Amino acid sequence: MAEKYYLDTSIWLDFFENRNEPNLPKGDWAHKLLNKITENNYKAIYSDIVILELGVAGYQPHEIEQLFEKIKPILIFAESTEKQARKAKDLSSKRNVPKGDALHAILARDNKATLVTLDNHFKKLLDITKPKRPQDLIWY
Repeated sequence: MAEKYYLDTSIWLDFFENRNEPNLPKGDWAHKLLNKITENNYKAIYSDIVILELGVAGYQPHEIEQLFEKIKPILIFAESTEKQARKAKDLSSKRNVPKGDALHAILARDNKATLVTLDNHFKKLLDITKPKRPQDLIWY
Protein backbone atom coordinates (compact mmCIF):
# COMPACT_ATOMS: atom_id res chain seq x y z
CA MET A 1 0.00 0.00 0.00
CA ALA A 2 1.26 3.48 -0.86
CA GLU A 3 2.45 5.75 1.89
CA LYS A 4 0.17 8.60 2.91
CA TYR A 5 1.15 12.03 4.15
CA TYR A 6 -1.20 14.47 5.85
CA LEU A 7 0.09 17.98 5.22
CA ASP A 8 -1.00 20.66 7.66
CA THR A 9 -2.24 23.95 6.25
CA SER A 10 1.08 25.76 6.62
CA ILE A 11 2.81 23.17 4.42
CA TRP A 12 0.12 23.63 1.77
CA LEU A 13 0.64 27.42 1.98
CA ASP A 14 4.40 26.92 1.67
CA PHE A 15 3.73 24.88 -1.48
CA PHE A 16 1.09 27.10 -3.10
CA GLU A 17 2.86 30.39 -2.31
CA ASN A 18 6.44 29.06 -2.53
CA ARG A 19 7.11 30.66 0.86
CA ASN A 20 10.85 30.77 1.39
CA GLU A 21 12.71 32.72 4.04
CA PRO A 22 16.45 33.31 4.43
CA ASN A 23 17.94 30.02 5.70
CA LEU A 24 14.44 28.48 5.78
CA PRO A 25 13.41 27.34 2.29
CA LYS A 26 9.94 26.15 3.30
CA GLY A 27 8.51 26.50 -0.20
CA ASP A 28 11.38 24.49 -1.69
CA TRP A 29 10.90 21.75 0.91
CA ALA A 30 7.16 21.59 0.22
CA HIS A 31 7.76 21.33 -3.53
CA LYS A 32 10.40 18.61 -3.11
CA LEU A 33 8.13 16.66 -0.77
CA LEU A 34 5.15 16.80 -3.15
CA ASN A 35 7.43 15.84 -6.04
CA LYS A 36 8.63 12.83 -4.03
CA ILE A 37 5.04 11.88 -3.20
CA THR A 38 4.15 12.08 -6.90
CA GLU A 39 7.21 10.18 -8.14
CA ASN A 40 6.62 7.33 -5.68
CA ASN A 41 2.85 7.11 -6.21
CA TYR A 42 2.29 8.05 -2.57
CA LYS A 43 -0.73 10.05 -1.46
CA ALA A 44 -1.12 13.51 0.08
CA ILE A 45 -4.12 14.06 2.31
CA TYR A 46 -5.93 17.35 2.73
CA SER A 47 -9.08 17.91 4.74
CA ASP A 48 -12.03 20.14 5.38
CA ILE A 49 -10.05 21.91 8.11
CA VAL A 50 -7.26 22.63 5.60
CA ILE A 51 -9.82 24.16 3.24
CA LEU A 52 -11.32 26.20 6.10
CA GLU A 53 -7.89 27.47 7.17
CA LEU A 54 -6.96 28.35 3.58
CA GLY A 55 -10.17 30.40 3.49
CA VAL A 56 -9.13 32.17 6.69
CA ALA A 57 -5.77 32.88 4.99
CA GLY A 58 -7.65 34.74 2.27
CA TYR A 59 -8.27 32.15 -0.45
CA GLN A 60 -11.66 32.02 -2.14
CA PRO A 61 -13.31 28.59 -2.66
CA HIS A 62 -12.73 28.64 -6.43
CA GLU A 63 -9.04 29.50 -5.89
CA ILE A 64 -8.63 26.61 -3.45
CA GLU A 65 -10.24 24.25 -5.93
CA GLN A 66 -7.87 25.43 -8.69
CA LEU A 67 -4.80 24.99 -6.48
CA PHE A 68 -5.65 21.38 -5.62
CA GLU A 69 -6.82 20.56 -9.17
CA LYS A 70 -3.21 20.71 -10.43
CA ILE A 71 -2.15 17.82 -8.16
CA LYS A 72 -5.42 15.90 -8.02
CA PRO A 73 -3.97 12.44 -8.89
CA ILE A 74 -2.00 12.26 -5.63
CA LEU A 75 -4.72 13.66 -3.37
CA ILE A 76 -7.03 12.07 -0.85
CA PHE A 77 -9.71 14.22 0.78
CA ALA A 78 -10.51 13.51 4.43
CA GLU A 79 -13.64 14.99 5.97
CA SER A 80 -13.65 15.31 9.74
CA THR A 81 -16.48 13.76 11.69
CA GLU A 82 -18.39 15.30 14.59
CA LYS A 83 -16.66 12.84 16.91
CA GLN A 84 -13.22 13.92 15.66
CA ALA A 85 -14.18 17.59 16.05
CA ARG A 86 -15.34 16.99 19.65
CA LYS A 87 -12.10 15.15 20.46
CA ALA A 88 -10.07 18.00 18.91
CA LYS A 89 -11.96 20.56 21.02
CA ASP A 90 -11.26 18.50 24.14
CA LEU A 91 -7.56 18.09 23.30
CA SER A 92 -7.30 21.78 22.49
CA SER A 93 -8.54 22.87 25.90
CA LYS A 94 -6.62 20.22 27.88
CA ARG A 95 -3.27 20.68 26.11
CA ASN A 96 -3.38 24.33 25.14
CA VAL A 97 -3.06 23.78 21.39
CA PRO A 98 -5.17 25.30 18.62
CA LYS A 99 -8.29 23.25 17.88
CA GLY A 100 -7.32 23.08 14.21
CA ASP A 101 -3.95 21.57 15.05
CA ALA A 102 -5.57 18.99 17.30
CA LEU A 103 -7.93 18.10 14.45
CA HIS A 104 -5.03 17.82 11.98
CA ALA A 105 -3.32 15.36 14.35
CA ILE A 106 -6.48 13.28 14.78
CA LEU A 107 -7.14 13.20 11.03
CA ALA A 108 -3.55 12.12 10.31
CA ARG A 109 -3.83 9.32 12.89
CA ASP A 110 -7.26 8.15 11.77
CA ASN A 111 -6.15 8.09 8.12
CA LYS A 112 -2.95 6.19 9.01
CA ALA A 113 -0.88 8.98 7.51
CA THR A 114 2.33 10.71 8.49
CA LEU A 115 1.61 14.24 9.66
CA VAL A 116 3.91 16.76 7.97
CA THR A 117 4.35 20.08 9.76
CA LEU A 118 6.84 22.65 10.98
CA ASP A 119 4.53 23.69 13.83
CA ASN A 120 5.75 23.09 17.38
CA HIS A 121 2.21 22.73 18.80
CA PHE A 122 2.22 19.12 17.66
CA LYS A 123 4.89 18.26 20.25
CA LYS A 124 2.01 18.34 22.75
CA LEU A 125 0.18 15.68 20.72
CA LEU A 126 2.85 13.00 20.31
CA ASP A 127 0.50 10.34 21.72
CA ILE A 128 -1.87 11.11 18.82
CA THR A 129 0.66 11.29 15.97
CA LYS A 130 4.41 11.58 15.49
CA PRO A 131 4.88 14.52 13.12
CA LYS A 132 7.68 14.80 10.59
CA ARG A 133 9.22 17.92 9.13
CA PRO A 134 9.22 18.17 5.32
CA GLN A 135 12.99 18.55 5.17
CA ASP A 136 13.41 15.24 7.03
CA LEU A 137 11.22 13.37 4.53
CA ILE A 138 12.83 14.60 1.31
CA TRP A 139 16.36 13.40 2.09
CA TYR A 140 15.84 9.70 2.61
